[in-house]
Amino acid sequence: MSIWWSLHLRRDAASVPLARRLLLGTMETAGVDPEISYDLSVALSEACANAVEHGGGATRDHASEAFRVTAYLDGEKCRIEVADAGPGFPAAGARPRPRSGSAEAEHGRGLCLIEQLADHVHIGNKPGRGGAVVSFDKILKWREDAPLTAV
Repeated sequence: MSIWWSLHLRRDAASVPLARRLLLGTMETAGVDPEISYDLSVALSEACANAVEHGGGATRDHASEAFRVTAYLDGEKCRIEVADAGPGFPAAGARPRPRSGSAEAEHGRGLCLIEQLADHVHIGNKPGRGGAVVSFDKILKWREDAPLTAV
């Protein structure tokens, strides 16, 4: 079984729950275990929130006002990628170190949460025009009554 979708979303807080609901609906329909679905939806929400907050360019053009979410459910794995048109992470090519942040902090824990919830995480910059890319994978588990199972 293979399912994929891609969204081009405005850099607006309302885009975050839209992407999350689409992911949860896809995973529920496919029969993915609810705990795995929840972990991935939280990680996706954090990546989208980062794109909304930090993903704008210096100019207010159409590209800097949007970000892209792509999800692939392929066999036993789900891969999610969130890419924006912002300035990207400092020191292009160097992997940023997620901050753990304090429990009371309102910001600074998103990348750390993604790393805790996913099996493999890649954080970097898009080649060429710039922008950040956060992608993460997780091995899927299936409900016993899953209508679509991995082949």
